Amino acid sequence: MGEPHDEDLIGDDEEVAVPDPARLRSEREALRIAEALVFASAEPVSEGFIAERLPRDMDVRALMMQLKDDYAGRGVNLVQVDDHWAFRTAADLSFAIRRDETEVKKLSRAALEVLAIIAYHQPVTRAEIEDIRGVQTSKGTLDVLMEAGWVRFRGRRRTPGRPVTLGTTRDFLDHFGLEELRDLPGLEELKGAGLLSGRIPANFNIPLPLTGDDLAEDEDPITQLDLEELGLLTPGGEADE
Repeated sequence: MGEPHDEDLIGDDEEVAVPDPARLRSEREALRIAEALVFASAEPVSEGFIAERLPRDMDVRALMMQLKDDYAGRGVNLVQVDDHWAFRTAADLSFAIRRDETEVKKLSRAALEVLAIIAYHQPVTRAEIEDIRGVQTSKGTLDVLMEAGWVRFRGRRRTPGRPVTLGTTRDFLDHFGLEELRDLPGLEELKGAGLLSGRIPANFNIPLPLTGDDLAEDEDPITQLDLEELGLLTPGGEADE
């Protein structure tokens, strides 16, 4: 008796799923387009931007995750930054890359404290930052974080005086290798890294930061008039670089 063939193992009523060649070609072409769009951009590319240039029936997130898997383990990785994508050198190869660039000035302790408070407590006002730190926050400290592109004005709090609220930017996520704010280290991770020293109060906890660009319930959006009052617009109405 001979060996059974594949066709003998399939019942008469069963159908064999045959990949659609046209569909496969379309997906391969979509991968190539997405790869080219990210490669050609100096900044992380949004999924919306990619979707506009692909067939309407394409699942952009699934497509990008497939492309991310394709680059895993290579010298260049595809990384996700919020809902944006970018190519980055593999982190474990940083030792082999020679950087000819101007030395970046290190942030002061005060700037690091303010950045951490904004990252974990956003949306947060300047007064709330000072309340947490127990000292006044100079305008220069916030200016340094703004110039680095890591902190932005989010909106205005619906309280007397309508104070401006602060939050982090997409560049902040990109610089620190985070896909989203939920990836910020928690209490146990900070303790394990030795970043929390001394006796920690029993009720001490690390807040879960607000994700996304959506305003909180007690926030109003920043208007052009607000930006002018804050000195963020030139007389011509364009934002300062």
